[in-house]
Amino acid sequence: MPFDWSSIPRALPFLWQGMVTTLQITVIAVLVGILLGTLLAVMRLSANRFISLVAAAYVTLFRSVPLVMVLFWFHLILIPLVAALLFPGKQLELRFLTALTAFSLFEASYYAEIIRAGILSVTKGQFNAGLALGMSRGQVMRLVIIPQAFRRMTPLLLTQAIILFQDTTLVYVISLDDFFRRAYNIGNRDGTLNELILFAGAVYLVICTCASGCVRQMQKKLAS
Repeated sequence: MPFDWSSIPRALPFLWQGMVTTLQITVIAVLVGILLGTLLAVMRLSANRFISLVAAAYVTLFRSVPLVMVLFWFHLILIPLVAALLFPGKQLELRFLTALTAFSLFEASYYAEIIRAGILSVTKGQFNAGLALGMSRGQVMRLVIIPQAFRRMTPLLLTQAIILFQDTTLVYVISLDDFFRRAYNIGNRDGTLNELILFAGAVYLVICTCASGCVRQMQKKLAS
């Protein structure tokens, strides 16, 4: 049976709305993940054993559980519980907030390990030089070590962002209308499911291939 691509042009405005949702989740989760991941990385390197263990426990927990399970936990238990405590008696649309929270906290555990490795890649001589100049340990970490670490690990951070973009398709389990779910629903409605799924896959392929190419070029420039 030949493919019927005629429904795709009509579906583009609706698919774009879904892509906006996908990009919002990706961008916000990356930003929050990097900020929280940086904090976790510094905590893991802390001389205070309790602080280090707390950060290690967080990272181990989220890296040991599938992302789809994290989405279910937040969708079915945590976010509804918090909403009921803060807004008792109100019916709220929580799926987008659930996705943002779950992805941000989940990705923070992966960013934490990337950032920790980046910090450890900076020689101890840099740290000692900062102390010798009269800077505090916090100032050395903030002004000397972390900026150098971020320059070295930028390609890895961006690669993880591409993986996150791909993983956003999992929000279908909480019925959030992202790009993939809209493509599936439109194809199912119009009887062109195969075509819409292939089209969605092609869009992800093009975006991720272009983004990966940009990351490789950046990596070459940083290495030169």
